[in-house]
Amino acid sequence: MARRRFFVDRIHDNHAELTGDDARHLARVLRAQPGQRYEISDNQRAYLAEIAAITAHHVTFAILEPLPPPPPQPEVTLYAALIKFDRFEWLIEKATELGVSRLVPVNAERTDKGLATAAAKRIERWRKIAHESSQQSHRLRRPEIAPAEPFTGAINDASPLRLFLDEQPGAPSLSQASSPQGAIAILTGPEGGWTARERTAAMSAGWKPVSLGPNILRAETAAIAALAVLSQTATT
Repeated sequence: MARRRFFVDRIHDNHAELTGDDARHLARVLRAQPGQRYEISDNQRAYLAEIAAITAHHVTFAILEPLPPPPPQPEVTLYAALIKFDRFEWLIEKATELGVSRLVPVNAERTDKGLATAAAKRIERWRKIAHESSQQSHRLRRPEIAPAEPFTGAINDASPLRLFLDEQPGAPSLSQASSPQGAIAILTGPEGGWTARERTAAMSAGWKPVSLGPNILRAETAAIAALAVLSQTATT
């Protein structure tokens, strides 16, 4: 069984401290004891570590050895149009598992205005979901969960390769348009898809339309399918 991984703020003198919910989970749920070994990451490198001391709210780790770094992957920024929050939270969890580097909620023309207004109050919850999903999937780094942006701000991204999912016929497939090299930005739409004005603005800003096939997918399904294609492209 793979060891659990936890994120720590920093490593100093070959020791690291863990507090908050993760420390309480180790102490109260896992009933961890001194001498037990876990993986930890400071968001830069991962290490094998041993519990040196533990209380109900605080864990001290002693570093044993660094762990091999994972193979390099492209830096992927996902601009995801806001959808109902239960489905958006699922999207964050799965996008984290699939290795997204940065996730930016987007206020599109067809985004429910109540969602856009309430998004600022959800950002810390979304970051907590990404934190927990990063530990579960043994990521080296947690993704950045950015504050929501308007569509006009999202399309100003300067990544070398910028792709937006489009249900209109004629767009090349995502697997053909993507590249395993360099940073990638991908823009996924709301329920109901992009408006003609948004589609024109994205292409005018240098974004390329891409397709996931003939079926019309739910917004959260499309975002995760796109990340799965990109992660597969990076490994081939």
